[in-house]
Amino acid sequence: MGEITTAELLIQCLENEGVEYVFGLPGEENLHVLEALKHSSIKFITTRHEQGAAFMADVYGRLTGKAGVCLSTLGPGATNLMTGVADANLDGAPVVAITGQVGTDRMHIESHQYLDLVAMFAPVTKWNKQIVRPGITPEVVRKAFKIAQKEKPGAVHIDLPENIAAMPVVGKPLKKDSGQKPAASFQSINQAAMAISKAKNPLILVGNGTIRAGASEALTEFATKLNIPVANTFMGKGIIPYTHPLALWAVGLQQRDLISCAFEQSDLVIAVGYDLIEYSPKRWNPEGNIPIIHIGITSAEIDSSYIPEIEVVGDIAASLLDILKQSDRQGKPTPGAAELRSVIREDYELYANDDGFPIKPQKLIYDLRQVMGEEDIVISDVGAHKMWMARHYHCDRPNTCLISNGFAAMGIAIPGAIAAKLVHPERKVVAVTGDGGFMMNCQELETALRVGTPFVTLIFNDNGYGLIEWKQINQFGESAFIKFGNPDFVKFAESMGLKGYRVESAADLIPILQTALEQDVPAVIDCPVDYAENLRLSQKSGDLTCMI
Repeated sequence: MGEITTAELLIQCLENEGVEYVFGLPGEENLHVLEALKHSSIKFITTRHEQGAAFMADVYGRLTGKAGVCLSTLGPGATNLMTGVADANLDGAPVVAITGQVGTDRMHIESHQYLDLVAMFAPVTKWNKQIVRPGITPEVVRKAFKIAQKEKPGAVHIDLPENIAAMPVVGKPLKKDSGQKPAASFQSINQAAMAISKAKNPLILVGNGTIRAGASEALTEFATKLNIPVANTFMGKGIIPYTHPLALWAVGLQQRDLISCAFEQSDLVIAVGYDLIEYSPKRWNPEGNIPIIHIGITSAEIDSSYIPEIEVVGDIAASLLDILKQSDRQGKPTPGAAELRSVIREDYELYANDDGFPIKPQKLIYDLRQVMGEEDIVISDVGAHKMWMARHYHCDRPNTCLISNGFAAMGIAIPGAIAAKLVHPERKVVAVTGDGGFMMNCQELETALRVGTPFVTLIFNDNGYGLIEWKQINQFGESAFIKFGNPDFVKFAESMGLKGYRVESAADLIPILQTALEQDVPAVIDCPVDYAENLRLSQKSGDLTCMI
């Protein structure tokens, strides 16, 4: 085993971790890493902005469970990376962010583009470290991946000074550990089974942790045999098929909704893989008086509205099946569940044949659902459309609707769609975005074309920041500072070598979507949207009375 550079050893360690892609931008301070990548099995995806690179790593981590890797240079490159890193950390996506840095011989004085990146990334990562000696590289990389991928997953950061990257070193990657899942205690399993058996009106609240644990089949069997309805967070979509008779669809609007009735009438909430950041318990348990069973890989976070009576901490799928075996509740129906599902379904179908133009968001999303298969993927950006996607886009399978929720970062959809298409090239992928979010990272469409990831970007176009307008009118009765102009999105797409389409009637949408999804290059669809529906939903929510 001969001498190599620290940068080469770093890349060997990434290969050992099974890294397929590194997303990032070249810079002076990461030149040695880029040189090492030239001779690696890892594919470097050159992006147009570091934020896009971090979002790609974020969504790659969400879809695979393996840490996505992003790379930047120092200074402005690193600060650009931070938004996507923070998003991954709050949404539980495993990411390893690597930054270049000035040499250690320049850190004690004022130096061009120097920032203390370890200090800067500390609040938005689970762990971060600077490689200060070449020989510690294998330990730093192995620890970074272990922490990033350990429940709850998140982002970690490695800072590599340019002089350390160039230094010779003798070393090799470390062996990966087995990462066995812990088992819940028999006592907690029995306590949970007893509480569920006694409950008259239980409700399951399922979060993204259940998807990360691969517990979809176990959760569906658990709910079906115990006859307990299931509500999912925005990030828990698809854990139980939306067509299942016990599926009550998504909870998470920052106002009362039909699903609120289920929580108000429940005498036991079984929270499975639920993270408080996905939907605050103060929204569904404001008085803290609903009994809760917490089932997860880790123990419950502290919140005055979320104090579980029983915690079942261990492998989620195994815990659910063990509780199922101990419970005698099989066959007991939950009062009102079927009626509530019927009302929710009726609300969903209400705009199926609406021909208004600009198109109402409910109709837009209903038609999108019709052209997407069970395994196809949508990536939702953040804005008014996100609230409608979260409420109305329903899934048959986990990880087929990805929503930035914990950090709620605008600009994630297009970079995220690139990552989704790299992970699942055989599936249809649609990036759903507002015109505001589109303009934040639309430059990555060039990246999509260059790396061969054809997907469709569907723009909800209202010439403004629609979500903020919604909030302003609800709170102050009028809006301000939210309107802007847009380029011609069709010409914009065509100027980049993409396909561009404009929707001019409600009847246009499905045929345009079908055509766009058949293209072998990325496509952009400009669709005017009627956001008057936002205020109607707020009014409807304010008038909601639970009679079921």
